[in-house]
Amino acid sequence: MTEVIVLNGGSSSGKSGIARCLQAVLPDPWLALGTDTLVDAMPASMQASDAGIEFAPDGEVIVGPEFRTLEAAWTEGVAAMARAGARIIVDEVFLGGADSQQRWQKALGDLRVLWVGVRCDSAVAAGREVARGDRVIGMAASQADVVHRGVVYDMEVDTTHAESMECARAIAAHAR
Repeated sequence: MTEVIVLNGGSSSGKSGIARCLQAVLPDPWLALGTDTLVDAMPASMQASDAGIEFAPDGEVIVGPEFRTLEAAWTEGVAAMARAGARIIVDEVFLGGADSQQRWQKALGDLRVLWVGVRCDSAVAAGREVARGDRVIGMAASQADVVHRGVVYDMEVDTTHAESMECARAIAAHAR
């Protein structure tokens, strides 16, 4: 049975909504953890530092060495929770495309992982971004394609026209 579901997609693509719906439709309890969880746990000083994570006015996300160190520890911690018996849904943004996936693959190693690409038309994601009001405008458009470059998935969903619950049901059918 699947132990970890990794949802990868750009900002405002619908990953968090799918994760909540997955928690509702999967038969066992699943923890939903994401890159926002990691960023929110960091001290505010790291969110405006060359060493931490920066959000440029155009939506570009720039990560530094201190962020990478904490991210590596966090990734290993998520994997350890899965090895200890927790089922985990990872809500992730692979800014480095295939390189980001490789970091997760290394950490998750022996675990049974379902890799899911969450796609959304960049214009639709940009509209969601504006409606949310909690993202730098431009982030959705800049991430829509780059996060999928070189990434290999077990399945993909597209939230451009599909609702989160529809996507979650399709993913749950593969998470056996």
